[in-house]
Amino acid sequence: MNRGAGLDVGRQKGSGSLIEQSKNRNRFEIMSMLDSRDMARSRPTVLVTAPEYRKAEASFSSAPGLVCVSAPEAEADLASAIHAAQARYVIVGPRAYSGALYDAVHEGGVVARFGVGHDGIDKVRATDAGVLCTNTPDVLNQSVAEHTMLLVAAAARRLVSMSAEMTRHVWDPATGEELHGKTLAIVGCGSIGRSVARIASLGYGMQVVGCTRPDAPPPMAIEHFRLVVNDFAMAVRGADFVSLHLSAGADNAYFVNRERLAHLEARAWLINTARGSLVDEAALFAALIERRIAGAALDVFAREPYVPAAGSGDLRSLANVILTPHVGSNTVEANHRMAERALQNIMLAEAGAFARMDLLNPEVLRRVAGAFESFPKRLR
Repeated sequence: MNRGAGLDVGRQKGSGSLIEQSKNRNRFEIMSMLDSRDMARSRPTVLVTAPEYRKAEASFSSAPGLVCVSAPEAEADLASAIHAAQARYVIVGPRAYSGALYDAVHEGGVVARFGVGHDGIDKVRATDAGVLCTNTPDVLNQSVAEHTMLLVAAAARRLVSMSAEMTRHVWDPATGEELHGKTLAIVGCGSIGRSVARIASLGYGMQVVGCTRPDAPPPMAIEHFRLVVNDFAMAVRGADFVSLHLSAGADNAYFVNRERLAHLEARAWLINTARGSLVDEAALFAALIERRIAGAALDVFAREPYVPAAGSGDLRSLANVILTPHVGSNTVEANHRMAERALQNIMLAEAGAFARMDLLNPEVLRRVAGAFESFPKRLR
């Protein structure tokens, strides 16, 4: 093991009490602590990547029956920390993990995603390694839906530009628009899309049109939607705002491209609080500078932290763009619920109650059912 592995686990800001105790110890003493009866034999160790640990430290530090430890986010360092702690369980954020993580986690262990999007987890690699993967569905719907509507309202009332001018001591009241009676097209009618529809319809009196996948007939009706279709062009026709709520994946990569952008009204705003990979940012930049659409409000990007896409201008340079740094689900309440759900999945794995887990790769169960029972109890 390299010298940094054990020390990295101990240096994370806001980490658990074991880590605080290890600040002045050498790596051999730290290794001894990580392999102590309190951690390895009494309560299973869960490594939590540092950004996620900080978001819900109270939940992780008080998790019953588990010892949660803040760990490095980078894959190689995280894998070293897993080896050092002999951990079977790890909670990770949106960062992509493609190799060493799955080699480090023992067969029958869990990689639990702190969040709902899981394109950063290699489910095939995990399944081959016998590692269970989970996410936290539904617990962040309200936070993401509220942020979506915050962006819609900010666009309608020109909130960001007026705030920026006020900081420059410029008094220039801009005329905004009411949301009541405006049309919102929601592309992707899953749980988050439906939460957005509820707030838009009941809270603002908007007319909501839904767009489902084109390869399946749309449902006859969904509550809070005036109409649901499976044709993108039909859904966005006449829409003042178009909000994306699709999952990531190869089928949806660059879903909003030059051709689909051409279907939006010139007065329309594009809202994306789903995944950055859904939007061709170069095509969007062109549509914005050419005023083919009114504006865009984005919380997610193809590369995060945001870097302009190849062949694209910088979205930060445009006045008709509102940008936030992937914070749709980053609320105190949602972070607490995500932590609790991730920990619940780990406790269910510990109990062998796989059917009750939020499994992303259920096919792995054929491999790990026997492995779980035979795993050394001191590491369970």
